[in-house]
Amino acid sequence: MKEYAAIIIDDEKNIREALSILLSQYCPEIHICGIAGSASEGRELLENNKVDIIFLDIAMPKENGFAFLRSIPSNNYAIIFATAYQEYALRALKANAVDYLMKPINPFELQEAVKKAINSHELRRNYAEIQEVYNQSLDNLQEHLQSKTNLLTKLTIPDKLGFRLVNVAELMHLQADDNYTVLYLTGDRKILATRTLGEFEKILEGPEFFRIHKSTIINLNYLVGYSSFQGNFAELKDGSRLDISRRKLPEFREKVKHYSISID
Repeated sequence: MKEYAAIIIDDEKNIREALSILLSQYCPEIHICGIAGSASEGRELLENNKVDIIFLDIAMPKENGFAFLRSIPSNNYAIIFATAYQEYALRALKANAVDYLMKPINPFELQEAVKKAINSHELRRNYAEIQEVYNQSLDNLQEHLQSKTNLLTKLTIPDKLGFRLVNVAELMHLQADDNYTVLYLTGDRKILATRTLGEFEKILEGPEFFRIHKSTIINLNYLVGYSSFQGNFAELKDGSRLDISRRKLPEFREKVKHYSISID
């Protein structure tokens, strides 16, 4: 088993100690080579140790996690954020496909986060374009957490070969494909994402997105009509005719009625 050296940076002593214990018990591939209570202490650890993974608290006094990342060559490391943020911040973390842990830390979620972080880190080491998308994702995450509007403008989409960055406004509809999701975008583009439709539904909470069927989410900005001929269908600007389930039909009609678009 390949071993990965890691450090923990968190201003809360009990979190640092608990995470260290959990890693020793549940993640044998991780070797903790240092623990820091601040960003400055974290930089000292990086100077004196060869590190692969950084477990990093987002909200620290004086210098937060993002300021710390700007001060180091972050391309060299796998970053796993540890945060007590809830709701909107959790959406931002998921939307940007970064690896994270919610406090208090669950050991099984820790194992999954470590596995994902190692896999994506190895990909970024081998493919410069994937590293560039990851860097943009970190920037997007910071912008969203600091934004007052709470609106997602970009998504980092995990696929079989890495990540892609997508403008939310260009998403026309999403279609479930077992445990994957096909994203249909403007310009006749589509992406197969390694994420379920249910996960996308939780992330895309804007008023323009509506789940018309168990297997379909549409962007109402691209809706041009509704047809009840031989079934119930939503018609989109690209010519797609998508099934609307009977259960969703009343809610769909009400949603369209109150949504500020014109159906041509």
